[in-house]
Amino acid sequence: MMPELHTDIAVVGAGPAGLAAALAVCEHGGRVCLIDDNAKPGGQVWRAELGKADSQVWLANNPAIPAELATRLVQADKLRVLTATRVVAVTATGSLLLEDTQKSVQLHYQTLIVASGARELLLPFPGWTLPGVTGAGGLQALVKQGLDVCGKRIVLAGSGPLLLASAATLKAAGAHVLLIAEQAKSWQLAGFVWALRHWPAKLAQAAHLRWALRQVPYRAGSYVQAALGKERLQAVRLKLGNTVREFECDWLGVGFGLLPNTELLQALGCELQNGTAKVDALLQSSHPDVLVAGEACGIGGLDKALLEGRMAGLVATGQIAAAKALIPERELHLRFSAHLARYFALSPAVQELADADTMVCRCEDVRHGELLGYSNWREAKLQTRCGMGACQGRICGAACSTLYGWPVTGNRPPLLPTRLGSLLQLESTEVSSS
Repeated sequence: MMPELHTDIAVVGAGPAGLAAALAVCEHGGRVCLIDDNAKPGGQVWRAELGKADSQVWLANNPAIPAELATRLVQADKLRVLTATRVVAVTATGSLLLEDTQKSVQLHYQTLIVASGARELLLPFPGWTLPGVTGAGGLQALVKQGLDVCGKRIVLAGSGPLLLASAATLKAAGAHVLLIAEQAKSWQLAGFVWALRHWPAKLAQAAHLRWALRQVPYRAGSYVQAALGKERLQAVRLKLGNTVREFECDWLGVGFGLLPNTELLQALGCELQNGTAKVDALLQSSHPDVLVAGEACGIGGLDKALLEGRMAGLVATGQIAAAKALIPERELHLRFSAHLARYFALSPAVQELADADTMVCRCEDVRHGELLGYSNWREAKLQTRCGMGACQGRICGAACSTLYGWPVTGNRPPLLPTRLGSLLQLESTEVSSS
């Protein structure tokens, strides 16, 4: 028989939104199980170098996490943290199949809070599969986990504030950041900065970050055209305004903004709207027992994630009045999200970087030229196996949606590559329940 766990509230995702949700549940007497596929809590924002300490000790000693939040989480006596644990399937209403490095387990819950965060939008261009080319945020995460980039020449390209945050991390680690190429035009950046007057704290943060990077060239209306090299990245070709230049470099980090992780929400049958979870003012999804917090219901940054996490935890424990009191503050964060999407909208030029030989699906080696003759995602999958590899369309699905305008649908369990033993136990569970 498969091992089973029972909890009042399950929270998927131990980033800022998930941690805030778990704390709110604990403060009001609920049992909560916090699940994350990373080795330690904190998510992408509060990721730090991995160590051997358990999650409780690590929370208490991670300088990135606000001390008050960390202390209260460590003291929570009804909090169970499952790290290095993935949700691989929805087994039934109120049940999830989890898998860690050793075993699988079935988790039963009364209410689920999905705080699954986001990932980078990666668009294919010639040479993007070369070793040394990665996502801008992905490179930042590697450095936080111990990658040595001291003295390495790095170019960052793409769009959005994540480029600046990544550059600051890389510079602090001793890297030589040659250039930040932002695809948004100068007028878009000016409009975004002007709009930040409504969020003084964010304006101050942006100013501080830009000052810290004052020696790093930052070019608007610029984008990567190709990564160059044979066995590994050697240089990058960039379109800088009206000119084209090549830079020799050791690493290239490219990211065109963030995409919410919605695979679990789709498996649960939750309705999506414009690529994010459709939620009401209290973060309730279309599923009666599922709440959503953080980037999964709209890209908006740390402050939005913390607020929505707390709101979701309050709603899950029946503290509706307290949650409603936070709605006006959330609406301000939603306005910021709208400004972010507006001023960093992708230029058509970056959606036309791939040539016929450019790989689109890295898992199944499917090239851009092979996909041009298809009219939808399902047809392309059936004929080319695009999206059917190990990442199950997480990377190429978003790229195809951007490049060809295909709605990406039809996710099937398991949500992630899974051990055969887990699938056999899942099958036996489904048979016994029927």
